[in-house]
Amino acid sequence: MRLAGNTALITGGATGIGLALAEGFLAAGSEVVICGRRESRLLEAQRRRPGLHARTCDVANPADCKALAQWAAEKFKSLNLFVNNAGIQRDIDFTRGADEFLSGQSEIRINLQAPILLSGLFVPQLIGKPQAAIVNVTSGLGFAPAARMPVYSATKAAMHAFSMALRHQLKRVGIRVIEIVPPAVDTELNPEGRAQRGNFRAGLDAGTFVAAAMKELARGADEIGYGTSASMLNASRAELDAAFERMNSRW
Repeated sequence: MRLAGNTALITGGATGIGLALAEGFLAAGSEVVICGRRESRLLEAQRRRPGLHARTCDVANPADCKALAQWAAEKFKSLNLFVNNAGIQRDIDFTRGADEFLSGQSEIRINLQAPILLSGLFVPQLIGKPQAAIVNVTSGLGFAPAARMPVYSATKAAMHAFSMALRHQLKRVGIRVIEIVPPAVDTELNPEGRAQRGNFRAGLDAGTFVAAAMKELARGADEIGYGTSASMLNASRAELDAAFERMNSRW
């Protein structure tokens, strides 16, 4: 993929991996639009990088997703790159029943339903564009799940399957589907769960991860991991089972 000369729209682009991707594409010479639920964070991102365009959008709301696609079609006719990055992560203990699952924001709606809907909404805009691509940001937990985050892990496993199937479909219309698979990265994701684990730190910042991912994008990779997640992309079932046991031995 050529990193310069694109028009990219990144969901969840105001913080973390999304913002690092936005900064990377902007620095490479692409036009970048970010969207997110919190206007204050979007404005903060624009102050940090004045070249960014921004749009408030709650991807959990299908009406917002449709409005985003319509707005982008009108304002950014050269759009050729759509990045599904927005997501949430929650610790949920099903030994306590369904109350934790039913409370708070829905990982299924935000992490799975929204990117599926948005992909469908943006495909018509991408067809025929040079270097057209959809990039799905998933997780190493989609390959070896974390027991304390069962729903998050399931949504990322589903997004891996969706990415594979969508890649096969969209190659007929000239749209690449790329999956970026982060390991644990130090972002604002799941602050409550991280606090319960003693303010867990992975020791990997979003900028370092995205710098490596951008190199792989430029190289033309369809699946991009880093560190432990890179090893999971080609791991055997036995290796993934062993990773699962190591990861969840103390839960």
